[in-house]
Amino acid sequence: MTILLEGARLAQPKPERWRVAAADLFSSPVNAAVTVVVAGVIVVALWQFARWAVFDAAWSGGPEACRARSGACWPFVRSNAQLMVFGVYPQDLLWRPAVSLVLMAGVVVASMIPRLWSAPLALAWAAVPAAVCILLSGAFFGRPVSTNEWGGLPLTLLVWMIAFAGAFVVAVPLALARRSKMGGLRTAAIILIELVRGVPMLVALYVSRFIVPMMTPAFEVNLFVSVETALILFVASYLAEIIRAGLQSLPRGQTEAASALGLSYWRMTQLVLLPQALRAVIPALVNLGIGVLLSTPLVAVIGMTDFLSAVREAASHEQEWPGCYTTAYFVAGLVFFSICFIASRYSRWLERRLRAAGHA
Repeated sequence: MTILLEGARLAQPKPERWRVAAADLFSSPVNAAVTVVVAGVIVVALWQFARWAVFDAAWSGGPEACRARSGACWPFVRSNAQLMVFGVYPQDLLWRPAVSLVLMAGVVVASMIPRLWSAPLALAWAAVPAAVCILLSGAFFGRPVSTNEWGGLPLTLLVWMIAFAGAFVVAVPLALARRSKMGGLRTAAIILIELVRGVPMLVALYVSRFIVPMMTPAFEVNLFVSVETALILFVASYLAEIIRAGLQSLPRGQTEAASALGLSYWRMTQLVLLPQALRAVIPALVNLGIGVLLSTPLVAVIGMTDFLSAVREAASHEQEWPGCYTTAYFVAGLVFFSICFIASRYSRWLERRLRAAGHA
C-alpha cells in the first residue's frame, strides 16, 4: 500500500558529475574544439613527462648510467638525499635534524585534528620550535653546532614555524589595536602595519641582516635571530589585516549579546569574537601560511642554507651527474607542491566541517 502525502515533492535525482562536465565541455562546436585541443596538449605533456621521469630515466647505477640515459637521474637523488634534506649539518650528528623533523611534523599533524585544539597544542607550538633550536644547536648537551651549519628541510620548516607562530602573538594585538577607539593606539598600529606591508620581504630580510647590525655595533646580532624577527614582523602585519577582516565580518549583535551577558572587553574578545573571526578567515590563513612557506627560500640571499639552497648545492655537480640539475629541482618542487597541496585540501575540508557544525 502506497501513501502519497499531498504537497510533498519527490527529490529530483542529481545528474552524474561526469555527465554535467561533458555537457559543459561539448556544449557548442567551439567549446568541443577547444576541449579536444586542450586535451591533446595535456596528453602530449603527460607523455613527455612520463618519458623523462620513467621510460628514459636512469634508475640504478652511478653517473655513467645517467650519461647513458636522456631522462631523469634518480641515482643522483639517492646519492645526494642527505645533502638535499639536511644541508651541511655535521654527518655524525644527523640524528638531531632528523628528530627535529619528526617533532615539527608531529605538531603540524596534530594541529590538523580539530579535537586536539586546546591549550596544550598552543603551548606545543611554542615549545617545539624552542626544543628544535636547542636540539640543533646542542646548547645543553653534546657538541655545539653553529646556526650557520643549520640547513635543509629542517631549517625551512623551523623558519616557517617560528615565523607563523610568532606572528600570531604579534598580529592579534595589532588587529585589536587597529580597531581600537583610542586614536593614538590605532594610528600607531596603522603606521606599523602599513610600513611593514609596504616593503618586499627581501628588503625586510636585508634590513635585519645588514642595517640592524650596523645600527647596533655594540651588540652581536645572530643571523638566525635577526631573520626570524624580521619574518615575524612581516608576517604579523599581513596576519593582523586578515584577523581584522574576520572581526569586521561578525554581526554587531555578537558584541551586543556578549555585553548584555556582562562579559568584559577581553573576555568577550577571547570567548566570542576571536574564535568566530578566526573560523571565518581559515582560507586566508592557509593561503598566508602557504605563501610564507614558499617565500622561505629568500633567506638564502642573506646566507642561510634552506632546503632549496641545499638542493642547489647538490645540483652544482652537473658535470659529474649529467641531468641532475633538472632532477634535483623537480624533487624540490615536488616537496613544496606536496606540502602546499595537502594544506589547501585540508583547508577546504576544515571549512566544510566547520560550516556543517555551525548549521547543526
